[in-house]
Amino acid sequence: MTKPDLPITTTPSFEGRRILEYRGLVSGDAILGANMFRDMFASLRDMVGGRSGSYEKVLRAAKTEAIEDMLESARERGGNAVVGVDLDYETIQIQDGGSMLMVSATGTAVVLE
Repeated sequence: MTKPDLPITTTPSFEGRRILEYRGLVSGDAILGANMFRDMFASLRDMVGGRSGSYEKVLRAAKTEAIEDMLESARERGGNAVVGVDLDYETIQIQDGGSMLMVSATGTAVVLE
């Protein structure tokens, strides 16, 4: 994941920096499909054990997209940082038996001095 251009933290404040204004809740979402072959190989990996590198790569990409969307929302609100960031992960089952990965990033846009 590349370093975001606005400072972000999971804590409610930044050490040594004063929050001048709260600009409101911001969020970003990413929904990515996991293809049939990845699903098949992940199932095999579940049976024999080990990590699924292909799913980890998809998860990182989804997390990056969700955070970038959240940061864009913070910029639109006039914030120069985001505090209280939370990441949520969900899988969405599709009728044909496939699945998609949803990652949501939420936080509070703020103006730091």
